[in-house]
Amino acid sequence: MSPSATFAAPLSDAFSGTGTPPDCVRDADSWCSKLYSLTGSNWLASSADWLVAKPATILLILIVALLVRWLARRAIDRAVQERPDGKKPALLRPFKERVTRTPAATERRRQRARTIGSVLKSLLNFMVFGIAAVLVLGELGVNLTPIIASAGVIGVAVGFGAQTLVRDFLSGMFMMVEDQYGVGDVIDTGEAIGTVESVGLRVTTLRDLNGTVWYVRNGEVLRIGNFSQGHAVAVVDVPISGNADVDEALAVVDRVLRAEETLAALGEAMLEEPQLLGVESVTAEGIGLRATLKVRPGKQWAIQRLLRARIVDALRDAGVPGPAIRIGSGESRNG
Repeated sequence: MSPSATFAAPLSDAFSGTGTPPDCVRDADSWCSKLYSLTGSNWLASSADWLVAKPATILLILIVALLVRWLARRAIDRAVQERPDGKKPALLRPFKERVTRTPAATERRRQRARTIGSVLKSLLNFMVFGIAAVLVLGELGVNLTPIIASAGVIGVAVGFGAQTLVRDFLSGMFMMVEDQYGVGDVIDTGEAIGTVESVGLRVTTLRDLNGTVWYVRNGEVLRIGNFSQGHAVAVVDVPISGNADVDEALAVVDRVLRAEETLAALGEAMLEEPQLLGVESVTAEGIGLRATLKVRPGKQWAIQRLLRARIVDALRDAGVPGPAIRIGSGESRNG
């Protein structure tokens, strides 16, 4: 017999049933036994684990991962969906909401829910597919210890290199959860004051009174002043001459604040009755009178301009002199 024939004989026996059956055939419930009974091939029977069992297990892992991902994403979509009755989404119910029921507040709530939902979906994808990948590698017999150790080292290196990005992301998450501000709010970030146009997990975009668009990184904001939460206070300061009759001036201001036409002009923006606080300051130029009014958020500036104009006109009509206006180094005259 030739050497080639001698080598081919065991190979032929492996694919046929003439050789000695593998030991796994004795287990009647194993894939090895089932393949051997169907094909009679020793090689297919001995390789049943790689040909059938492992691919089937990997396929099952992927199907379960996709199913879990689909169910979880569907639950998140339902949790962030706006309810027909106007109530806030289920995802936001555990969190405090600091805005009133207005169209801007509804849009703000919708954006807040979408952003948190997007973050949850990203975390879900990472966790589900990460666990699935580890299980698949384990089925393939890959030693996961070096991979996990390397991933830990890489994670630490990325954490140090991208700590600014991580800080921005975490700050954005806490800002969303705590509802510190939203689209349409007028805020003071320290670097810029303006109306919020968009809110992201890394950057907040706002536009100031001059039309300039500011991009503020969430991780760089140390404090936020929100002019649009709950209510606002319109503070009206009116200066008069130091020689003026203070009691008469206060009476004029009080008449303006209580006048029906003034209250009608304020309309729904007014939340409480105007308060005349009295003399706020005394300087070389004159005396400052102050009145305050609790109004809806964002309306304080328009209300201040309205009341200031009406009070100044009423004081002029009543003959109350205005404050001293400096012309030169030491010269002044009453306005």
